[in-house]
Amino acid sequence: MSGQQPRKAAGQVVGYARVSSADQNLDRQLEAIGDVDRVFTEKVSGKSRNDRSQLDELIAYVRDGDTVRIKSPDRLARSTRDLLDLLDTFRAKGARVEFIDNPELNLGTAQGEFMLTVLAGIAQLERALLLERQREGIAIARAKGKYRTKPSLTAEQIKQARQDAEGGVTKARIARDLGVSRQTLYEALNSTGVYAP
Repeated sequence: MSGQQPRKAAGQVVGYARVSSADQNLDRQLEAIGDVDRVFTEKVSGKSRNDRSQLDELIAYVRDGDTVRIKSPDRLARSTRDLLDLLDTFRAKGARVEFIDNPELNLGTAQGEFMLTVLAGIAQLERALLLERQREGIAIARAKGKYRTKPSLTAEQIKQARQDAEGGVTKARIARDLGVSRQTLYEALNSTGVYAP
């Protein structure tokens, strides 16, 4: 549904249903959600919030005192971090969120708030562990001489940078104009790091 219906008074029950592809059916979710004042549906991947226009319309539509009803958390978000961010958005607007399949996560209940606090802690731990593993992997790859990031500058940009430097333009200015750090520029000009032959 598009956002063309007029807004009624606060305290509405608003539904949201999503499937990942156009050939999937929304019927089970709509049946689980039940009678609502307004429903937003879409057929799009939940991997990211990009291209989820109905979710954006839902967020714009809800008001203080409304309840957003969804079959399950995975219909709203695919990652714990995205789920928590969206729930924070609804909470800031004064809206409750009800998950039909997972009532223990409902906003506005003591149990729901507790579970969301636990999930937030888990998401933070997962992120920290991921970054730690990533740093360790990069360090090991660097030690073996196998870690190479994608060059920020093209061969043409490097050629132009050399000409500018020879023409008296400062390296700080060249780096700023190219949108890179001076370290990156020095590596490019000296053919070291990722710019090594």
